[in-house]
Amino acid sequence: MAKIVITGCNRGIGLELARQYAKRGDTVIGVCRQASPELKELGLRLIENIDVSEASGVHKLAAELEGETIDVLVNNAGILRTEDFGSIDYDSMLEQYRVNTLGPLRVTEALAGNLVKGSKVAIVSSRVGSIDDNGSGGYYGYRASKTAVNQVGMNLRHELHPRGIAVALLHPGLVATEMTNGRGISPGDSAAGLIARIDELTLETSGGFWHAEGYQLPW
Repeated sequence: MAKIVITGCNRGIGLELARQYAKRGDTVIGVCRQASPELKELGLRLIENIDVSEASGVHKLAAELEGETIDVLVNNAGILRTEDFGSIDYDSMLEQYRVNTLGPLRVTEALAGNLVKGSKVAIVSSRVGSIDDNGSGGYYGYRASKTAVNQVGMNLRHELHPRGIAVALLHPGLVATEMTNGRGISPGDSAAGLIARIDELTLETSGGFWHAEGYQLPW
């Protein structure tokens, strides 16, 4: 039985990750700003009022988990905004950067002392952060924040490798959530793929950028 910490688990992919990990017998700690009724129904240990983009929230999270070993840390919290060239909202871009890029770094740094040899860190990124795969443009803030978090993940790979801790950057697929207006595959199918990728993560594959379906993505 592993202890799993998941950020942004009140809905969508995070909620399904929490549900599936708990169903197979793992100990799940759900981290979110405000728990949804669906999350509460799972009966998990919850740490609420945590905004991963704010230092105070992440410090609170670290205090709540002080002295506990974390086997898998899943940095799932994220936001998506749209921008149109010619009327770009730069504050919106910065908001996405604070949540999608700095959030995983803040959380992982704050909980680094909870990680031990054999622990794993997963960052839910997106293939839209791939420069090679950008065939349509748009989504300036979201794309840039995901490209940046891929760099953060690779840095963490180098930082944590000497301690025997592996890091994965994961694309969940186009998932039918509130963020995508219901377009895509089910959150359950996506979560199952992400869990499979985390399960098979090793130090040898640490730092890879993986699709939930199991193949590597270009940078």
